[in-house]
Amino acid sequence: MSIRTLDDLLAEGVSGRRVLVRADLNVPLDKQSGAITDDGRIRAVLPTLGALVEAGAKVVVCSHLGRPKGAPDPQFSLSPVAGRLGELLGAPVRFATDTVGESARSTVADLADGQVALLENLRFNVGETSKDEAERGAFADQLAAFGDAYVDDAFGAVHRKHASVFDVPARLPHVAGRLVLREVEVLSTLTADPQRPYVVVLGGSKVSDKLAVIEALLPTVDRLLIGGGMCFTFLKAQGLEVGTSLLEKDMVETCRNLLERSNGKIMLPVDVVVADAFAPDAAHDTVRVDGIPSHRLGLDVGPETVAGFSAALSPAKTIFWNGPMGVFEMPAFAAGTRGIAEAITKADAFSVVGGGDSAAAVRALGLDESSFGHISTGGGASLEYLEGKTLPGIAALEN
Repeated sequence: MSIRTLDDLLAEGVSGRRVLVRADLNVPLDKQSGAITDDGRIRAVLPTLGALVEAGAKVVVCSHLGRPKGAPDPQFSLSPVAGRLGELLGAPVRFATDTVGESARSTVADLADGQVALLENLRFNVGETSKDEAERGAFADQLAAFGDAYVDDAFGAVHRKHASVFDVPARLPHVAGRLVLREVEVLSTLTADPQRPYVVVLGGSKVSDKLAVIEALLPTVDRLLIGGGMCFTFLKAQGLEVGTSLLEKDMVETCRNLLERSNGKIMLPVDVVVADAFAPDAAHDTVRVDGIPSHRLGLDVGPETVAGFSAALSPAKTIFWNGPMGVFEMPAFAAGTRGIAEAITKADAFSVVGGGDSAAAVRALGLDESSFGHISTGGGASLEYLEGKTLPGIAALEN
């Protein structure tokens, strides 16, 4: 890639200059209290922000949170993020109560060297996600007015053709932040020449969400382990009863075809944890995959599957994991995800956790983040990179 980096920008000098940083601060919030439940994405951008602050830049941070409908919505405010970001940086972060309005203009104008401001949620403005280039461009013009240079450190958003990701870099000198650079370096090792054996673990709910990456990875991986809700469509493709488990009927034939073409690379669960209902206190037990009752649904992989998957992971030298093995948010159905995560950490391999629910599971289950080679901040972006797609945010940085 021909992308300029944060170090290039710092070498030119940023003291007294306004630097607009696109971060991914899309953190989960507790529905009742509004408190941040996982600050991993905030911590991920600290190396870039810290370097800019130390160099004396006037740092203007922008991000989205959730999926508001192009208008202000208090439940998606970045206000709590500003507080937590200030705690982690060790200095107050000024918060603008709008994105490009009067509050944003005055907040940015009042910044001193080495200070940080956070603009309100980008998606409170319809121009951020608009498919109309003129509307998106007009919003990008307003955002770009807040910076003398632009840094993209929002890997979780680089697969989106949004104003702050795709259009603003065309209007300002632009570089990749520390996080984006690291993400691209790591993922490029998986697509270029990974050390073998190369084992991929895919989970999550839907085959349709992962079909493109399965198609892209099958020719290159040594083993592909499939768990989570998506495994039941594969089991159905083998002619098995899956009860009331999550099933994509229109994907059964596709899964049958994938199994036939995989040359034995695809490994499926041999036992699952089935329950009477999708509830944390539902009655449950473990059954073989050829013995799933018609009235029950599978919510996790079983211990024999964990053992088999762990044995397949043990000799690996490169591992990519995207998607939980079960409903890890419910303690009764978290053992599969925990077991596979622990097996990954025990392998003498370079391991990459592909963001999204997998990264959330690592933190929710209290696992040591440093025991993984890399934990991505972008689930969708990492999958699209492995599929070989052009990511708009990366393309914009290359221009």
